[in-house]
Amino acid sequence: MRVLVQRSGKAQVSIEEKVVGKIDSGLVLLVGFTEGDTLETVSYLAKKVVQLRIFPDENDVMNKSILEYGGSILSISQFTLYADTKKGNRPSYVQALKGELATTLYDAFNQELRNYVDVETGKFGADMVVSITNIGPTTILLER
Repeated sequence: MRVLVQRSGKAQVSIEEKVVGKIDSGLVLLVGFTEGDTLETVSYLAKKVVQLRIFPDENDVMNKSILEYGGSILSISQFTLYADTKKGNRPSYVQALKGELATTLYDAFNQELRNYVDVETGKFGADMVVSITNIGPTTILLER
Protein backbone atom coordinates (compact mmCIF):
# COMPACT_ATOMS: atom_id res chain seq x y z
CA MET A 1 0.00 0.00 0.00
CA ARG A 2 1.19 3.46 -0.89
CA VAL A 3 -0.20 6.75 0.37
CA LEU A 4 1.04 10.03 -1.06
CA VAL A 5 0.28 12.64 1.61
CA GLN A 6 0.02 16.32 0.75
CA ARG A 7 -0.57 19.12 3.22
CA SER A 8 -3.32 21.11 1.62
CA GLY A 9 -5.40 24.24 1.65
CA LYS A 10 -8.55 24.04 -0.42
CA ALA A 11 -8.88 20.83 -2.41
CA GLN A 12 -11.68 19.13 -4.27
CA VAL A 13 -12.49 16.20 -6.51
CA SER A 14 -15.02 16.29 -9.34
CA ILE A 15 -16.59 13.60 -11.48
CA GLU A 16 -18.28 14.67 -14.71
CA GLU A 17 -18.02 18.32 -13.61
CA LYS A 18 -19.82 17.65 -10.29
CA VAL A 19 -17.91 18.18 -7.03
CA VAL A 20 -18.14 14.96 -5.01
CA GLY A 21 -15.67 15.79 -2.24
CA LYS A 22 -13.91 18.89 -0.92
CA ILE A 23 -11.97 20.21 2.05
CA ASP A 24 -10.92 23.69 3.16
CA SER A 25 -7.64 22.59 4.77
CA GLY A 26 -5.92 19.44 5.92
CA LEU A 27 -4.49 16.55 3.94
CA VAL A 28 -4.99 15.19 0.45
CA LEU A 29 -4.20 11.49 0.21
CA LEU A 30 -3.55 9.64 -3.04
CA VAL A 31 -3.99 5.96 -2.18
CA GLY A 32 -2.89 2.82 -4.03
CA PHE A 33 -2.96 -0.87 -3.19
CA THR A 34 -0.95 -3.90 -4.29
CA GLU A 35 -0.99 -7.66 -3.82
CA GLY A 36 -0.45 -8.63 -0.19
CA ASP A 37 -2.11 -5.55 1.30
CA THR A 38 -4.44 -6.40 4.19
CA LEU A 39 -6.76 -4.75 6.69
CA GLU A 40 -3.75 -4.66 9.03
CA THR A 41 -1.82 -2.65 6.42
CA VAL A 42 -4.77 -0.28 6.05
CA SER A 43 -5.05 0.27 9.80
CA TYR A 44 -1.31 0.82 10.23
CA LEU A 45 -1.09 3.44 7.46
CA ALA A 46 -4.29 5.23 8.52
CA LYS A 47 -2.82 5.72 12.00
CA LYS A 48 0.50 6.81 10.47
CA VAL A 49 -1.29 9.44 8.36
CA VAL A 50 -3.15 11.03 11.26
CA GLN A 51 -0.03 11.02 13.46
CA LEU A 52 2.28 12.47 10.79
CA ARG A 53 3.63 15.76 12.15
CA ILE A 54 3.67 18.04 9.10
CA PHE A 55 1.62 21.02 10.30
CA PRO A 56 3.23 24.12 11.83
CA ASP A 57 3.34 24.77 15.55
CA GLU A 58 3.52 28.18 17.25
CA ASN A 59 7.14 28.56 16.06
CA ASP A 60 6.26 27.67 12.46
CA VAL A 61 8.03 24.30 12.80
CA MET A 62 6.32 21.22 11.30
CA ASN A 63 5.53 19.65 14.63
CA LYS A 64 1.76 19.04 14.72
CA SER A 65 -0.39 16.27 13.34
CA ILE A 66 -3.78 16.82 11.77
CA LEU A 67 -5.25 15.70 15.10
CA GLU A 68 -3.60 18.65 16.86
CA TYR A 69 -3.79 21.18 14.04
CA GLY A 70 -7.28 20.46 12.74
CA GLY A 71 -8.62 20.04 9.26
CA SER A 72 -10.06 17.28 7.10
CA ILE A 73 -8.83 14.65 4.69
CA LEU A 74 -9.60 14.27 1.00
CA SER A 75 -8.81 10.66 0.07
CA ILE A 76 -8.45 9.72 -3.60
CA SER A 77 -7.88 6.20 -4.94
CA GLN A 78 -4.98 6.18 -7.40
CA PHE A 79 -3.79 2.91 -8.90
CA THR A 80 -1.10 4.79 -10.88
CA LEU A 81 0.99 4.97 -7.69
CA TYR A 82 2.05 1.45 -8.72
CA ALA A 83 3.15 2.41 -12.24
CA ASP A 84 6.25 0.59 -13.47
CA THR A 85 8.32 2.12 -16.30
CA LYS A 86 11.28 -0.27 -16.19
CA LYS A 87 10.42 -1.75 -19.60
CA GLY A 88 9.87 1.47 -21.51
CA ASN A 89 7.90 4.66 -21.66
CA ARG A 90 4.44 3.13 -21.39
CA PRO A 91 3.75 2.43 -17.70
CA SER A 92 2.61 -1.00 -16.61
CA TYR A 93 0.10 -1.21 -13.78
CA VAL A 94 0.23 -4.94 -13.13
CA GLN A 95 1.39 -4.32 -9.54
CA ALA A 96 -1.76 -2.32 -8.75
CA LEU A 97 -4.43 -4.31 -6.96
CA LYS A 98 -7.65 -4.49 -8.96
CA GLY A 99 -11.30 -5.07 -8.35
CA GLU A 100 -13.31 -5.87 -5.30
CA LEU A 101 -10.39 -6.38 -2.90
CA ALA A 102 -8.90 -2.97 -3.75
CA THR A 103 -12.32 -1.35 -3.28
CA THR A 104 -12.77 -3.10 0.06
CA LEU A 105 -9.34 -1.98 1.28
CA TYR A 106 -9.93 1.61 0.11
CA ASP A 107 -13.27 1.74 1.93
CA ALA A 108 -11.71 0.25 5.08
CA PHE A 109 -8.85 2.78 4.94
CA ASN A 110 -11.28 5.70 4.74
CA GLN A 111 -13.41 4.27 7.54
CA GLU A 112 -10.32 3.92 9.74
CA LEU A 113 -9.41 7.56 9.03
CA ARG A 114 -12.97 8.60 9.96
CA ASN A 115 -12.29 7.31 13.48
CA TYR A 116 -10.04 10.36 13.84
CA VAL A 117 -11.07 13.15 11.39
CA ASP A 118 -13.65 14.08 8.77
CA VAL A 119 -12.93 12.40 5.44
CA GLU A 120 -14.16 13.24 1.96
CA THR A 121 -13.50 10.93 -0.99
CA GLY A 122 -13.67 10.58 -4.70
CA LYS A 123 -15.13 7.44 -6.26
CA PHE A 124 -13.01 4.33 -6.63
CA GLY A 125 -12.29 3.62 -10.29
CA ALA A 126 -13.87 6.82 -11.61
CA ASP A 127 -12.22 9.32 -13.94
CA MET A 128 -11.74 12.22 -11.52
CA VAL A 129 -10.48 15.79 -11.69
CA VAL A 130 -8.58 16.63 -8.49
CA SER A 131 -7.67 20.21 -7.57
CA ILE A 132 -5.10 20.53 -4.80
CA THR A 133 -3.56 23.56 -3.16
CA ASN A 134 -0.36 22.00 -1.80
CA ILE A 135 0.91 24.01 1.19
CA GLY A 136 4.67 24.12 1.71
CA PRO A 137 4.78 22.31 -0.67
CA THR A 138 4.72 19.32 1.63
CA THR A 139 4.43 15.90 -0.02
CA ILE A 140 5.40 12.64 1.71
CA LEU A 141 5.18 9.05 0.46
CA LEU A 142 4.16 6.44 3.03
CA GLU A 143 4.47 2.78 2.10
CA ARG A 144 4.06 -0.58 3.72
